[in-house]
Amino acid sequence: MSRKHFDVRSFLTNNLVALIFIVLIIVSIPLSGFSATYIVNEILSRIARNAFLVFSLILPIMAGMGINFGMVLGAMAGQIGLIFAMDWNLAGIQGLVFAALVGMPISVLLGWIAGSILNKARGREMVTSYILGFFFNGIYQFVVLYMFGSVIPLHNKAISLSRGYGVRNTLNLESVRQVLDTTFMIKVGSIQIPILAYLIIGTLCLFIIWFKKTKLGQDMRAVGQEQGVSNAAGIPVERTRILSIVISTILACLGQIVLLQNLGNMNTYNAHDQTGFFAAAAILVGGATVSKATISNCFAGVVLLHLMYIVVPRAGQNVFGDGNIGEYFRQFIGYGVIALSLIIHGWKTRKNAQTNRLKVKEEGGQGEQSA
Repeated sequence: MSRKHFDVRSFLTNNLVALIFIVLIIVSIPLSGFSATYIVNEILSRIARNAFLVFSLILPIMAGMGINFGMVLGAMAGQIGLIFAMDWNLAGIQGLVFAALVGMPISVLLGWIAGSILNKARGREMVTSYILGFFFNGIYQFVVLYMFGSVIPLHNKAISLSRGYGVRNTLNLESVRQVLDTTFMIKVGSIQIPILAYLIIGTLCLFIIWFKKTKLGQDMRAVGQEQGVSNAAGIPVERTRILSIVISTILACLGQIVLLQNLGNMNTYNAHDQTGFFAAAAILVGGATVSKATISNCFAGVVLLHLMYIVVPRAGQNVFGDGNIGEYFRQFIGYGVIALSLIIHGWKTRKNAQTNRLKVKEEGGQGEQSA
C-alpha cells in the first residue's frame, strides 16, 4: 500500500489561522513579562468561563448552517434569567439554577423563531443570524429598559432605575459571583483549578458526543452534508435545522450565565453584544471551519485566543510604552480571524466545486470514448 505524502500546502491552508496565533503568542509571552503561574491560572479560569459559549456553536455547524451568530439571543435570555434571580435575591447555586430555569424557555422560543427565519435564508444563514441579533437586541432593550418595573414587577429596588422602572446599567452579581469557581476548587501549588466548572464543561462534552450518535444527531450530520439527499431519505430537513438552532440557543443561555457569574457583574444593556463574535473567533482559531467543528477545536481555540488576549496587550505596553496599542491589535486580530477564516472557506468551496466540475467532464469524455 502506498503511503500518503504529507501535503505542506494543504496543512498550512487548513491551519493558517492557528499557526498565526501560535507564532504571535510565542513572540508575545516573553515580551509580556508575565510569570508561567499567572498565565496558567488565567487560562484555566478563562476556559471555565468561556468554553460553554463556544460549544454552543458546534451543532449548527454540524447541521450545515455555519456559525450561529444568533447565539446572542440565548445570551439575552440568560441575562433576563439573572435579572429575575437578582430581583428575587437568590444567591449561590440556587440563584444560577433559577436563572437557567427562567432563561431556557425564553431560549427555546427565540431559537425556534430564529431557526424558522434561517430556513427561509438558506445559503445566507450566518449574515442573517448576525442581523437577527441586532433585531432582537432592540426588543431586549425595550423589555429591560421599559417593561421591567412597569409591566413586569420588580421587587428589588436596588436593581431598578431611580425613575421606578427599567433595570440599572450595571447589575451587581455578588450573590452568585464565582460560585462555580469556588464551590469545589483544588489548589496545586499556586495554581487554582475550578473543578465544579470543569465538571460542568466535561458533562457538556459527553452530551455532545452522545448527541452525535443519536438519531437526531445523525440527521443533523446528514442535513449538513447534503440537504437534497436527506430530504429524499425522509429526514425532516427544516425541523432538524430549527432544532440545531434551538439547542445552540439554550447552550448559549447557559454559557452566558456561566460567564457572567465568573465576572461577578453584568452590563445590562451591552454584556451580550460581543458574545457571538468572541465565540466565533475562538472556534475558528481552534481550527474549525464554517462547515466542520469538533470539541478539540473549541478547547484549542479558547486557549489560543485568550492567551493572545492575556499577553498581547501587556507586550504592546512593554514594547511601545502604550497599552492601547496592544488593545487595538487584539481587536484587529479578533475580527481578522473571522474574516480570514471565511475567505479561506470561500476559496476552498470554489476550488472544490471547480475540481468536481473538471472530474465530471473527464468522466463524461472517457464515457464517450469507450462508447
